[in-house]
Amino acid sequence: MSWENFVRRVVPYTPGEQPKESGIIKLNTNENPYPPAPGVQKILDEFRISDMRLYPDPDAGILIQAIAETYQVKPEQVFVGVGSDDVISMAFLTFFNSAKPILFPDVTYSFYDVWADVYHIPYQRVRLTEDFRINPEDYKIPNGGIIFPNPNAPTGVLESLELIEEILKANPDSVVMIDEAYIDFGGISCLPLLEKYENLLVIQTYSKSRSMAGMRIGFAIGNQKLIKYLNDVKFSVNSYTMNRLTLLCGAEALKDPAYFENCTGKIIETREDTKKKLAELGFVFPDSKSNFIFASHPDYDAGMIFEKLKARKIFVRYWNKPRINQYLRITVGTPEEMKQLFTALQEILIEDES
Repeated sequence: MSWENFVRRVVPYTPGEQPKESGIIKLNTNENPYPPAPGVQKILDEFRISDMRLYPDPDAGILIQAIAETYQVKPEQVFVGVGSDDVISMAFLTFFNSAKPILFPDVTYSFYDVWADVYHIPYQRVRLTEDFRINPEDYKIPNGGIIFPNPNAPTGVLESLELIEEILKANPDSVVMIDEAYIDFGGISCLPLLEKYENLLVIQTYSKSRSMAGMRIGFAIGNQKLIKYLNDVKFSVNSYTMNRLTLLCGAEALKDPAYFENCTGKIIETREDTKKKLAELGFVFPDSKSNFIFASHPDYDAGMIFEKLKARKIFVRYWNKPRINQYLRITVGTPEEMKQLFTALQEILIEDES
């Protein structure tokens, strides 16, 4: 019998393309176009390379304390990991152990079904409405847990706190995870609901609004019992998940709220301007509250536009999947980058007409 008979086989997540060549306008992975808070550079400048020989703090104390103070919770309510992907993966492993299927939308972050397959978790994709919204009634069925992003990815649609609370009320025996990777671009966090629901886990990231995708910092906030269970699993797998430099930079990034608000504000302003210009070109899209827009043109094929943009060294994201194969996800870049995008789109639409 071959050793391959015992391999755990899954279809892996496919991340957005990371081009190696220069001169690319990269609007395909929802990265922040602006640098991290200036204090992060100060940490990098002052960090002693000799400290790299030492293990990091397994409790990630300096980072957890900073997050707790920023979000006004107890340190015992905070869990950190190597990006929100690591945090969500650990949460799947910890909380989704029922024989009942977990629930998440059919159009959503495409890592959810990958983790479910890796951990042998049964799951059910719940169909969004035709305008890509969640119907809370669909989540009032027996389940082994619930997860969805808010705002959703890749649609950018923001659901209300009332809808989230309705789902929480209907599922007291399931852990409900809200993935708030994009919440800082116009949404209201559901963190206040933690006071009422012990089964709620809120997950956020430094990768988008704090411009630190390259350092991989994610965190979850929940009640102390949930976080203890997460840490029990983490320390059973790998105690030293975050390096010393990342812990310092992550803590420092939270000390400059004015920079943070200015940075997210610029992206929101550019996003709203982008909506207007895309609409002028005939594109349609849900009302995004994230740092990207999920756009479709009724008269032009999305795959064609994707390829022609790529030929012009402008990268956006395209999935050839049911329901979304006529949509492009366009990250909001700088005003200069978006201007070049609009010029390219105008050229492409004119070319296709001729």
